[in-house]
Amino acid sequence: MLLGRPFMWGLSVGGEDGVRQVIRSILAELDLTLALSGHRSFETVGPQILEPAPSA
Repeated sequence: MLLGRPFMWGLSVGGEDGVRQVIRSILAELDLTLALSGHRSFETVGPQILEPAPSA
């Protein structure tokens, strides 16, 4: 998921607390994305929610 860079940034800026803040931010964004897409948890997310891309 390419999360190494944010963790390293958090570590370099704020040490352990910086990494914790990065984790909190990523989880908050994930929670918001799930809510905006109409899902309460990952259990309701699956291949059935995908739609084909519109033709160009």
